[in-house]
Amino acid sequence: MKHLSVLTVTVGLSLFSAGIALADEVLSQTGDTAAGATFGAGIGVLAGGAAGGPIGALIGAGVGLLGGREVQKVSGLEERAYIVRNSSTGKEQVVRSPREEFAVGQQVNVKGLRLHAVTP
Repeated sequence: MKHLSVLTVTVGLSLFSAGIALADEVLSQTGDTAAGATFGAGIGVLAGGAAGGPIGALIGAGVGLLGGREVQKVSGLEERAYIVRNSSTGKEQVVRSPREEFAVGQQVNVKGLRLHAVTP
């Protein structure tokens, strides 16, 4: 019975340390203008479609998308996003985090579309 408890503790500690080793790393902070782009594209589709039919809707969506991003940047409403490197694959991805702030180099876990700090 004593060997079983020692084995359980050993396995538990190794799994705990493996979780920390596989944490992702924040590389840098960047801006996120997805909300402005979505709103601009929606307005552009409506205005372009009314003015020029289906082709106008496509052109309006593109112009609205670019315009919406720029309006969000200029108005200072740009949200936070982070470039995160996956520790197992080495891939980099942009993850939005409008509520929480993270430091460059901080260990995080990506769960769904959000970041969560790794607690040691």
